[in-house]
Amino acid sequence: MAVANGVRASEIPGAVWVKAQASVGAGECVEVAGLPEGEVAIRNSRHPEGPALIFTKAEMRAFLEGAKGYEFDRFADLA
Repeated sequence: MAVANGVRASEIPGAVWVKAQASVGAGECVEVAGLPEGEVAIRNSRHPEGPALIFTKAEMRAFLEGAKGYEFDRFADLA
């Protein structure tokens, strides 16, 4: 059963949310969960009941490659 983009994160059955170890623990991070269909759900840790964004593995791979290549640093004042 595919999960719809924007569904409440708390309504995704069996989701096990993972937070990055780099999180400083004050709730300013995103959490990721693998889904049975092979997709990936992402939610804002400050709003765990809020909507989840659903991405394919290819979309996540493209994002992670961009992040590893520092393409998004300017959005976090790292560049």
